[in-house]
This record gives sequence, structure tokens and C-alpha cells, in this order.
Amino acid sequence: MTTPWGALALTRFPEDPRDRLRAWDASDEYLLAHLAEQDVPLSGTVVVVGDRWGALVTALAAHRPTQITDSWLAQEATRANLARHGVEPGAVRLLTTQDPPPARIDVLLVRVPKSLALLEDQLLRLAPSVHEGTVVVGTGMVREIHTSTLELFGRILGPTRTSLAKRKARLIFCTPEPSVERPANPWPYTYTLPDGVGAVSGSTVVNHAGVFCADRLDIGTRFFLAHLPGGRGLRRVVDLGCGNGVVGTAVALANPEAEVLFVDESFQAVASAEATFKANGVPGHAEFRVGDGMAGVPAGSVDLVLNNPPFHSHQATTDATAWRMFTGARRALRPGGELWVVGNRHLGYHVKLRRLFGNSEVVASDPKFVVLRAVRR
Repeated sequence: MTTPWGALALTRFPEDPRDRLRAWDASDEYLLAHLAEQDVPLSGTVVVVGDRWGALVTALAAHRPTQITDSWLAQEATRANLARHGVEPGAVRLLTTQDPPPARIDVLLVRVPKSLALLEDQLLRLAPSVHEGTVVVGTGMVREIHTSTLELFGRILGPTRTSLAKRKARLIFCTPEPSVERPANPWPYTYTLPDGVGAVSGSTVVNHAGVFCADRLDIGTRFFLAHLPGGRGLRRVVDLGCGNGVVGTAVALANPEAEVLFVDESFQAVASAEATFKANGVPGHAEFRVGDGMAGVPAGSVDLVLNNPPFHSHQATTDATAWRMFTGARRALRPGGELWVVGNRHLGYHVKLRRLFGNSEVVASDPKFVVLRAVRR
């Protein structure tokens, strides 16, 4: 990536030489060029929110910025990119969306997220740290910035306008008004599951901002819940890509003797899963882990993995995440252990599972979704 301070060699995480997706886009370049052209003072506390793969904080590392991200993968990519460019440890402060933000912010740079709810939550958390002199600049691709995006900045921070588009990217300029009356933060959001969804019928769900389907049970999960494996005797179960933890909580309620591991790369998701599990007084033991899929789970230690894999990485459509999840699950499963997957029919996960496991069985299907079962031989 070319920046006003030189060229940077950046990668995503985990690094894969076959991956054609870049670790930055035109919106990152546009923002950095603006900071240099306008000679924005960067001597105070600089906070970068939503930096996808660490491109922004790597370019600004000399100014000792703070990064706030919901993504464990983005945080690891940031660490790798900083190290690649010889940035001393600690020069960039790495925070998650679950951590308290700095008490005072002089420059606030916001990479607009896909989730409007996550943007709302983060702006409301950051607003008390912003003062009249804070420079606030948002950035994103044109397709990511909508009227509702600008309204959020205006309602929470102050008057907002946008730049002209450049290479399909756009900047957001906001003038903070600390005296503005802000709405209360509605996140996390809590709702009750309907009847007819198995063991979790009537249970409480807690969703932090940015977690998929925040205010209702999505149809894919509803379909999965109706076809989860029955029976007892499960010792170790993984809810892989757990989201708000509804699937893992359902298994824990049906199998009180089972130990359930909830894992997701989103800090917001794992916080939601833990809150959902605890809100329902589920018996048994559970572990909540933010990380890259099954990494760190001992080989041959798991009886059952339940998975609804994502097929997007930000705006890009990719099966790389699903493939890592499937290969990680196969390694972690004991002989005879099972991977159950729900997904859109058109994604063709059965082909990948047969290639990897040597088998794939359709448990249930409807016009949109399919539940697949693969056994570790």
C-alpha cells in the first residue's frame, strides 16, 4: 500500500500466499492521503476504530495510535504487520470493542463497519471521550456509506458531511458538539426465543452490537436448531463461529453433562454467547474463547462440532474461512466424532466435506438451507 509516508507491505491473517484479497483498500489510502494533505495534527491521542487488517495503524505507528477492533483476526494481522515494519511492541495500543476506550481522544478515525449497529454502539461508547477540538474522520467505500451512516455520526457526535468520491471511496467529516443530547446506548439487546425451537424454546438471548441477527432468531439458525443431533453421552462439544451462542446453549441444555466450547473471532460475539449462556442458568461447564476457529483445540479431543460458517470477509465473498473451519474441525474431532454444518444450499459445502472427511450426509434440507453431517473416520 502506498502512503504519504512510504510504501507498506501488508497481509491479512492468517497469511496465505494464495489469497488474492488485499489487506487494505482505496478508503484506507484516501484517509491517509487526507491526513497528510490537510496536515492534521497527530501529536495527541489518535484512535482508529475498525481498522480491517491494521493498515491504518501501521501507517500511523510513529504517532502511537490506539486501535479498537471487534476482530481477533484483524488484531493478529495488525501485530504481524507492525512487526514486519519494525514497529516496537507497545507503540500501538490494541483494544477490543469490549474494552473501555481512552478517556480523551484528539483524533478519531473510523473505518465504517458493515454493521450499522456496531457503528452506533462504538460511537456512543466513544462520544464521552471526544471534545470540541477532536478531529473526526470516517472512511469507507461508497457502497458502505449510506444516509443512515451519516445520520448516526450527526445524531451522536455532531454536524456531518461527506467528501467527493475518489476511486469509489468516500470520507466522512464530523464536527463534534459535546453538548449534544445523545440517545441511550441500546446495546446489548435482549429478547426471548419463541416456542418450537427445541431445548432453547423460551430462552433469553443477549446480543451485543454487530452480532448477526441482533433482534430475532435468524432462519438458518432456526432450521439448525430443529435438526441438532439428539442423544446423550457427549463430553466435549464446540459451537464453532458461535455468534450469540444459541446453538451451543441448546446443546448444553439438552446435554447437561457436556462441556461446550464457544468460539468466534468476534469479541462482540463471544461476549454475547457468554451472556446468553449465563442468562439462562444453564447447568454444566462452558468455555468462551475468542480466536481463529479450532486453533488451540487439542487434536482428537472433541465429540461434536456445530458450525454455521460465514461466506463473506467484509464485502468479499470467500470460502476461505469455511475451509479453515472444516479442516480445523476434522483435526480436533476424535475418531467417530461428527461435524454438523448448516448453510445455504447453493454454497455446496457437501463437496468440501466429502473431499476432507471422505463422507457427507444430508440430515435435513429445505428450499434455502441444508444441514450436513460429516464423520471423522
